Amino acid sequence: MHPSRITSAANVASRIVVASLGGYVAAALAAATMARWLPMPRVEAVMTGTLASFAVYAGVAIMAFAVSTATRAWLWLAALCVPPAVALYLSMHGGAA
Repeated sequence: MHPSRITSAANVASRIVVASLGGYVAAALAAATMARWLPMPRVEAVMTGTLASFAVYAGVAIMAFAVSTATRAWLWLAALCVPPAVALYLSMHGGAA
């Protein structure tokens, strides 16, 4: 197999991992963070977070294949996941909410 085909296959595989597993992680973080931090009754906050997580998942899947490189997709995923992860951590371990 030609090295450029291997590189191309690895690029696509990496983007698939970002789209599927990364999208799941980002959506779960968004749903949990919204459920904890939205200033509304808990049931409404959970429903809002859950519904918004579908948009987050779709957005990550689109982003994974829209950016120019797989590395950029991973960086965007990290940038998207860090703020809700920090907010969720703070709300569970001594932060406000």
